[in-house]
Amino acid sequence: MTSRILLFDPVERFVAGTVGQPGERTFFIQARTGAKLISVSLEKSQVQALSERLTYMIREIKQSDPTIAIQRLTRDDAPLETPIEEEFRIGVIGIAFDASRELIQIDLQAVSEGDEEEPEFIDVDDLTGDQDIMRVLISPSMADQFAKRAMSVVSAGRLPCPFCGGPIDMRGHLCPRANGYRR
Repeated sequence: MTSRILLFDPVERFVAGTVGQPGERTFFIQARTGAKLISVSLEKSQVQALSERLTYMIREIKQSDPTIAIQRLTRDDAPLETPIEEEFRIGVIGIAFDASRELIQIDLQAVSEGDEEEPEFIDVDDLTGDQDIMRVLISPSMADQFAKRAMSVVSAGRLPCPFCGGPIDMRGHLCPRANGYRR
């Protein structure tokens, strides 16, 4: 089986969102262009890392080339589009800046079946592997919009324990900093 590159160039909507209640949420990234809608699932920590890295990259773009205009786009608070059907689960995320087009390229690579070890990013132009890749090209303005929404989605979960930082369920949690007493 060969890999596929699911290309969104240009992309009309690129968002992170969740399905489920806090503590049991599944995180998704959706990309849409016209009638083409792809949803991929990932871990909460991956959404947070992608958001932080995009924020850092936007700051670096502004510093390196002040002529690139980064506009404030309106906040996208709309829910994920339906149907939400997972195309694949994300294993590795790659980010690059195409200075000639002034676009940020985000490659979301599927988890490899049967790999127990640490995943390695494969050359996306080499289609001999079996990992699908969703490639999205977005403007720095859209990256800023994505990063802000992603951070609000991540922070909308369960409140952290003030002692250990772990998430607190509705029933409380066994806090290791309180010698196992329920908080």
